Amino acid sequence: MPQWLVELFARYGYFALFAGVFLENLGIPVPGETALLAAGFLARQGVLRLAIVLPCAMIAASLGDNFGYWIGRRGGRAFIARYGKYVGLTEKRLVSVETYFREHGPRAVFFARFISGIRVMAALAAGVSRMPWRQFLIYNSAGAVVWSTTIGLLGYFFGHSFPLIERWIGRTGLIVLVVVFVAFFLAWRHRRRA
Repeated sequence: MPQWLVELFARYGYFALFAGVFLENLGIPVPGETALLAAGFLARQGVLRLAIVLPCAMIAASLGDNFGYWIGRRGGRAFIARYGKYVGLTEKRLVSVETYFREHGPRAVFFARFISGIRVMAALAAGVSRMPWRQFLIYNSAGAVVWSTTIGLLGYFFGHSFPLIERWIGRTGLIVLVVVFVAFFLAWRHRRRA
């Protein structure tokens, strides 16, 4: 694990986790996912408590995305066109993300959280594309719970291989894990009903 992360958590603890996840989900490209992986690993080491790490990340992710949504909704395309370049949201990227949202609807909000490049822009794009807020809230909250739990637990159980897992997640290998998790959940739910 990078030394700067250890020092950051030693100094600021849960606030460092909350700030990293919140800012990333607000639309500012900071390493929120890396902070969550590190927090999970440090929980395994006894420095932090997993029972606090996971809810902290869930709340930060949901709040950040909701702020991002309202910035996109209130500011609209003009706001994004003017300031988006500062966070890597160019007109071309915004158009591709909006197209993705129109084609895939609410599922896009849920699954965008697991794709590094889109996660930063998803809430802003959902707001700009005028997705109904209640629909956004439901799918965003569900995504925040699954994402925070998955990444936090990956850090907790596999944090000793931090560089490897960070690279693996960066290459969207987490999507495969999420698909397996969702399939498992649906099969379990179907079995329970039967």
